[in-house]
Amino acid sequence: MHLNSRVHKGDQIGCPFCEKGFTAATGLTHHLEKGSCPNAPGLSRDKVYEIVRSRDPQGAISKNLLGWYGSVEYAATERSWNGDAYECYICHREFNQLNSLNQHLSSPTHQQSLYHCPNTACRMDFKNLAAMINHLESESCGFMRFDAVQRTMGNLISSNRLLSF
Repeated sequence: MHLNSRVHKGDQIGCPFCEKGFTAATGLTHHLEKGSCPNAPGLSRDKVYEIVRSRDPQGAISKNLLGWYGSVEYAATERSWNGDAYECYICHREFNQLNSLNQHLSSPTHQQSLYHCPNTACRMDFKNLAAMINHLESESCGFMRFDAVQRTMGNLISSNRLLSF
């Protein structure tokens, strides 16, 4: 992991919209899924899924969800205070600040898994593309090497080609 870090690799992957540099495909994907790119305000976790799904008709990494209509939005109010902390009404995790609870609720934590590992021996599920790419970059399931992940995701971002492994 250290050899694939910013120390050795630098910021070699640029955002196709704002040209901000990232060390790995995970960073770029997270940037786009969070809607953090100032030049691509319409991008979000849902929009990225729609784009990936259109380029992955065989479902190599994306799940073919028949009943998916987008992410559900949750929000907490002062009524989430349980006397000791702000409590998530879904998982009952506690937070010191209402803002922290709302960050938790706006994260993909309680959303549907949209992706899976392409390794048929692994098939782990992931709620966002950045998490799935991070799994592949870590080489934990042995499906592909870090550099191959970077090339594959670079091709997905820079072209209209279908996704293939």
